[in-house]
Amino acid sequence: MKNLIPRTSVENLSRRLKRAGKKIVFTNGVFDILHRGHVEYLAKAKSFGDVLIVGLNSDSSTRRLKGPGRPIQKQNDRAAVLLALRSVDYVVVFGEDTPDKLIRQLKPDVLVKGADYKISEIVGAEFVTSYGGSVRRARLTPGRSTSSIVRKIGPRKPRKR
Repeated sequence: MKNLIPRTSVENLSRRLKRAGKKIVFTNGVFDILHRGHVEYLAKAKSFGDVLIVGLNSDSSTRRLKGPGRPIQKQNDRAAVLLALRSVDYVVVFGEDTPDKLIRQLKPDVLVKGADYKISEIVGAEFVTSYGGSVRRARLTPGRSTSSIVRKIGPRKPRKR
């Protein structure tokens, strides 16, 4: 996959992009069943800078956060779908429950989360503003969520590992 970046390459990528004068935007999430809300959110995030890097929760991180029936799609499949979007330039998978360490490695110019978060609740916000970066909240598309799609589909049994 051309723009799936190994975690070990994040700092080098960030330095290279900054040397080229690019404004780096970072957001993160599970992005399990990609829907209109995700597409519009990611396009809005990209509008805040030149390069959008998406931190993608690993399968194990997603299970811890969302429960044993999730993710529905494996991390490499979720990454491939994200990378097919015009707005997404790079994807990096992280295994922690929050992207704090990844944000510290990347040092983005702009950190973006959904408007359902208060700035004080956004992981990494204090760090990003400490060096002059900005934190933006993007309005979510009403009525669009993976959770509502999963409820419509019905209960799932966890995959055997």
